Amino acid sequence: MSKQEVDAYLARQDEPKRSTLRHLRETILSVLPDAEEVISYQVPAFRIEGAVVAGFAAFTNHLSYLPFSGSVLPALEAEIARYRHTASALHFAIDRPLPKRLVKKLIDVRLGEIRERAAERAAKQVVKRAGAAPGARPTDKPKRRRG
Repeated sequence: MSKQEVDAYLARQDEPKRSTLRHLRETILSVLPDAEEVISYQVPAFRIEGAVVAGFAAFTNHLSYLPFSGSVLPALEAEIARYRHTASALHFAIDRPLPKRLVKKLIDVRLGEIRERAAERAAKQVVKRAGAAPGARPTDKPKRRRG
């Protein structure tokens, strides 16, 4: 259903915004062919394994690429220097699509961030399990040693 919602979002945009965003959508899908298209925070977004990786939005005087993370754009400061941006949105002209090379870099940084967080969560689970007594349930409190 969300692919149709993204189609509807694009259909509501005037030209040249519609064409520019369609181009961005195609670029994102070429980098993330297995991405699920969704609406997140009322804008089109692309999700991989439950995590939102990228999105976009149309505004009156500009379009925005949304990395759904406040650390992606600062990590690519040199590459995005010619664009206006906030911590969470890269602004670009309504009639000029973002270069595929830049979109790929943005996505790669975000995917790296998602993988890093997943690895950290997995490591915490291993440590948590290693510290538990054999047969202990996750809700059991460790027993105090007397001595």
